[in-house]
Amino acid sequence: MALYAIGDVQGCLEALQDLLDTIAFNPTHDRLWFAGDLVARGPDSLGVLRFIRSLGDAAESVLGNHDLHLIAARYGAATPKKKDKTQAIFDAPDGAALLDWLQQRPMLLESTEHECVLTHAGIPPDWSLDEARACAQDVESALRSNGIHAFIADMYGNEPARWSNDLTGTTRLRVITNYLTRMRLLTPTGGLDFDFKEELATAPEGYTPWFMHPAPRLTSGRVLFGHWAALNGETGNPRYIGLDSGCVWGGQLTAYRVDDGQFFSSTRGCVSCS
Repeated sequence: MALYAIGDVQGCLEALQDLLDTIAFNPTHDRLWFAGDLVARGPDSLGVLRFIRSLGDAAESVLGNHDLHLIAARYGAATPKKKDKTQAIFDAPDGAALLDWLQQRPMLLESTEHECVLTHAGIPPDWSLDEARACAQDVESALRSNGIHAFIADMYGNEPARWSNDLTGTTRLRVITNYLTRMRLLTPTGGLDFDFKEELATAPEGYTPWFMHPAPRLTSGRVLFGHWAALNGETGNPRYIGLDSGCVWGGQLTAYRVDDGQFFSSTRGCVSCS
């Protein structure tokens, strides 16, 4: 049995199926972890949700920022963007069931056997693994509770941009969500920068990618993440594994075999993307 972690699919169903052919995925023996952003921008987000859900226990995904936007749209706290091509999910006869399934996905996946953890954007250097796990569970609980409307209504926003143990309520949940699904660079004071999406070589002076912070509290194991397509997986540190290779922007889809650290790429990019 092998465990594969796969980068941001974003509605690119044909690229995903091609990648699974490349790795000879067998759902009776292998498992898939998805780095989130299953939907948006690609041509078939509906098909992606249907396919991954159909795999049952052979596949699991963390939630990404695009997935959360789709959930927010379901509750009227956001408007589906035309460029995301997700309206078909709302129109589908099984759309409600697919959204129910998506809403139940975790914010963090962990394998003690493989000594690794996966979130959509990474784990902030201020957090230990215990703290990351607890924070992820708090957001998951909010998404699965009767209080989801309050959380979703207050989920959007860039402030506060820095973690504090004194945060409470939906403000605390918003900051956790931002760290786990939107994080790339940290400001000189350690806060989140929400604007930069490019290659590290063009980062503003003094700004640091979260995985290069000088004092991380997570000091062992591997951290797997997606979200930052411009990295193309390059972090400069074998403990931090970037999975987003920009399939929806004309690249290929990436799979990382967690067992032995081998990478695989789809032979095609995303049809109707880029």
